[in-house]
Amino acid sequence: MGYVKWYGHAAFEVKIDDKIVFIDPWIKNPKSPIQNIENLPKADLIVVTHDHGDHLGEAVDIAKKSGCPIVATYELANTLQQKGVNGIGANIGGPIKAAGLIIILTPATHSSTTGVPTGVVIKGKETTIYHAGDTGIFATMELLGKMYDIEIAILPIGGHFTMGPYEAAWATKIINPKVVIPMHYQTFPVISGSPEEFEKFLKELNVPTKLVVLKPGEKYEF
Repeated sequence: MGYVKWYGHAAFEVKIDDKIVFIDPWIKNPKSPIQNIENLPKADLIVVTHDHGDHLGEAVDIAKKSGCPIVATYELANTLQQKGVNGIGANIGGPIKAAGLIIILTPATHSSTTGVPTGVVIKGKETTIYHAGDTGIFATMELLGKMYDIEIAILPIGGHFTMGPYEAAWATKIINPKVVIPMHYQTFPVISGSPEEFEKFLKELNVPTKLVVLKPGEKYEF
């Protein structure tokens, strides 16, 4: 049995096919119940969607602690290698194999100092998970949902820098996952979107997807 565990903001720990994957591990964010990475399990893989500090977070330290690689865009992976970690450079749309999983970086409408912003699809035998990274809505999300048969979508709902609840509800509608988990909201006042607003728009749009709202430290098991 696998799970998706939220540490607040966009930081997730995923167990899939008995592998532990951290995505955008800003573990020391204000909402996280864990502020010491020594309390984290050993990682098999880390994925960083872009280099903003609230997503890169403690990725380098966790990679060194666990001895695991970091998947990121080619330019960002090269930069991370200079910090003494194993960076696996990838690019949007090119599936790679890492830790026995299929990892596909996806488009994201955002910004990044190094390389370009991305989301990520993680495909295993147990399920397929889409972490959208920081992004606005874009039409290709529908194609991603169809191509990869996404079962669990993790979407930002905070607004200002990413989709808000309304846009995220539309994104859920076109991706059509079985489960949607909101993220990247209310860490700071400026990203004020709420799960309650998100749920309201999902109902208005007649989206059948199951909404799973996690508190920091909670997990959804699959």
